[in-house]
Amino acid sequence: MKFVIHRHDASHLHYDLRLEREGVLKSWAVPKGMSEATGVKRLAVEVEDHPLEYAGFEGIIPEGEYGAGTVEIWDSGTYETESWADNKIVVRFKGKKHKGRYALLRMGGKNWIVMRLKEG
Repeated sequence: MKFVIHRHDASHLHYDLRLEREGVLKSWAVPKGMSEATGVKRLAVEVEDHPLEYAGFEGIIPEGEYGAGTVEIWDSGTYETESWADNKIVVRFKGKKHKGRYALLRMGGKNWIVMRLKEG
């Protein structure tokens, strides 16, 4: 399965984590970006699913449109799912920048925590 992390310079700079699943890109806005250090927790806010074609998008979303600003691919690659449940997702990234095991843990509503896990 594919993943992409977009660097999105909209009203506030943030990063968008997108995971291919069930024919769409499941998506989270990660305000401070994902840490490559083990155990560092970052907020990830679940947003609407995006079409698979959006994984390759880079460019400028025009002013006045939702998400207006510059979008660039920060990292991309494939991932393997270790587990996927309503409140916890564990994947192994094989990207250019992000490699290894990561977890998404639901904190409530659309708020999740994303962090890199120890290997093993």
